[in-house]
Amino acid sequence: MTISFYGENCFKIQAGDLTVLIDPIDPKSGLPPPRFKFDILLKTLSPFPPQERQKDAVVISGPGEYDLKNVSIRGFLSENEITEKILKTIYTAIIEDVKFCFLGHLSDAPAPSIMEHLADIDIMFIPAGGKPFIDQKKAVKLIRQVHPKIAIPTFHKIPGLKRPGDDLKIFIEEFNHHKVEPQEKLTIKKKDLAAIKPTQLVVLKI
Repeated sequence: MTISFYGENCFKIQAGDLTVLIDPIDPKSGLPPPRFKFDILLKTLSPFPPQERQKDAVVISGPGEYDLKNVSIRGFLSENEITEKILKTIYTAIIEDVKFCFLGHLSDAPAPSIMEHLADIDIMFIPAGGKPFIDQKKAVKLIRQVHPKIAIPTFHKIPGLKRPGDDLKIFIEEFNHHKVEPQEKLTIKKKDLAAIKPTQLVVLKI
């Protein structure tokens, strides 16, 4: 499968004929929205800025259990972040035997009731640009608690982004004190993950 990044928390996961879109780009962000056909749309924030609807696409927004198109998805409400205006959902998803965790718009460590569902994660998507999302050092601490095979940072500063945000320098230094070379995309199979230890940080370009 192939994972591509479009900025903020927007990703495309291509697994054979299946295309999954995570959190489409908010037009107010200043970033160009991706335009491709998808089968499943996963939203970690509700309400979410409107996006173009696609015929036959399945939209998942909020907690629950979803089994469709050979994908198993579980959504967990981030109860400690509920406000009168928004709901945040953390998802796990199994695609081609790879277990993903999408932390979405996380601004604090998940509650213990959610953490117990984050075992054996292969690939974790985690905010890494600081406020208004989880502190960069806390994000690294969370990665070390969960021990995913691969961690992919989201919501960090990139060219063209209108929203204030920090770059990845603090996050990377806290993570492993080594330079990380950004990749155009990540191509991975389940068998490739077995040898990864400790957690590998993968930074994707837009």
